Amino acid sequence: MTEVTNFGIFCLIPAIVILAFALITKRTFEALFIGSIVGLIMYYKQGFFFPLVDMVQTVIADEVWIFVAFALFGFFVVLLEQSKGTIGFANFLVRWANTQKKTLIASWLLGIIVFLDDFLNILTVSSAMRNLADRHKTPREMFAYLLDSTGAPVCVLIPLSTWAIFYADLAQTEFDTAGITAYGDGMSAYIHSIPFMFYSWIAVIMVPMLAIGVMPKIGPMKKAFQRVQETGKLWSDESDKYNLVEAADTDAESASSVSPKARNFIVPLIVVIVAMLVTEDMVASLLITFAVMFLMYIPTKVMTFGDFCEALPKGVNNMLPVMIILVGCYMVRDTMNLIQMPQYVVEAVVPYCSATLLPAITFLVVALLAFVTGSSWGVPAIAVPILMPLAFASGSNPLLVLGALVAGASFGSHACFYADATVLSSQASKISNLDHAMTQIPYALISAGVATVLYLIAGLIL
Repeated sequence: MTEVTNFGIFCLIPAIVILAFALITKRTFEALFIGSIVGLIMYYKQGFFFPLVDMVQTVIADEVWIFVAFALFGFFVVLLEQSKGTIGFANFLVRWANTQKKTLIASWLLGIIVFLDDFLNILTVSSAMRNLADRHKTPREMFAYLLDSTGAPVCVLIPLSTWAIFYADLAQTEFDTAGITAYGDGMSAYIHSIPFMFYSWIAVIMVPMLAIGVMPKIGPMKKAFQRVQETGKLWSDESDKYNLVEAADTDAESASSVSPKARNFIVPLIVVIVAMLVTEDMVASLLITFAVMFLMYIPTKVMTFGDFCEALPKGVNNMLPVMIILVGCYMVRDTMNLIQMPQYVVEAVVPYCSATLLPAITFLVVALLAFVTGSSWGVPAIAVPILMPLAFASGSNPLLVLGALVAGASFGSHACFYADATVLSSQASKISNLDHAMTQIPYALISAGVATVLYLIAGLIL
């Protein structure tokens, strides 16, 4: 192993390679894999190959929980679809959601209701509302943007989510270390910081504004709407391959004699939400929900035992593209940490921080790092121990800084084209990952710009 670990500004090279390769080739996993190799070559020189093999194995072993969770999520969605619960729920809504605007608003509201976890949120809303959105000629890019915007941005704003639990724990450590008890425990501090998560608030509000026409359609999103209007095609040519399987599945569902019932969707959704609140474990919650779905579907002949079992490999197969990209994403995360890119960026801006500027700088730095690395939880784990003590020492409002930090991570999850939520949103919408990322990024940047101005103002007055 080389002794040189401080690469200075050159630690940004892998990130530049990833972004350039992805934009040129429109290939996500390949861009991540090549970026990781570039970083490993920088660190290990000619001896990079075996560390690369070790990294792949380590990522798969360390992140096995998330892969199991994704497989079970796929199983959950297939069961909802094959039971025709999603069709029943859509039929229940169709009397009100009878236009494109109303369908988008209904989808947005459902995304807020399913707030416990961004993965559960994205897959549940997509399963329930995608066909209804298609019926009203909504571009899939718009639907994917909606899914992504009610994922992490919603989850951070409600203190019962997995995001809130994670960030509250990080905050608890720093407040305890500083001996600050004025805000109670970590969760209490997190709750008090929610009003300052400006980006998340703006990102969530932007969706209905765009849906009803208050916010104009711009850039690639405008072109997507024009494509639908001119050709009737709901997705781009690049996304055709993701919809071939869907056509076959739709034909099979139509041939089924099962009567669509909304309860086959609503009851499992309630069960998984309640189970999540009780167990605070997504895998355990899904397993409990599967038991309930089995008792609902098999005795009533909604599904046969064989169909129920076969839904598992179908669900895993549906999630494979997401899981493959996530392997690349986690490799990038570990490579960036190896060459100390997050530390370099944070330490480079710390000398320019003042009590007034710290909230805005915190937001921008965490947002940039989360965007580049695709890690909305790993980056804060590095940044919090540096930025929160700086907030205490400089006299900056610690709740404002904490809110800026969480909002920055929310931007990364929302905007990064290879972040897990972005990949899952495109997969759930059956479109190319870059089609989703490129249509979404202008709105994410507008939200980030407004949030930065608000942090500058808040830094002056709080």
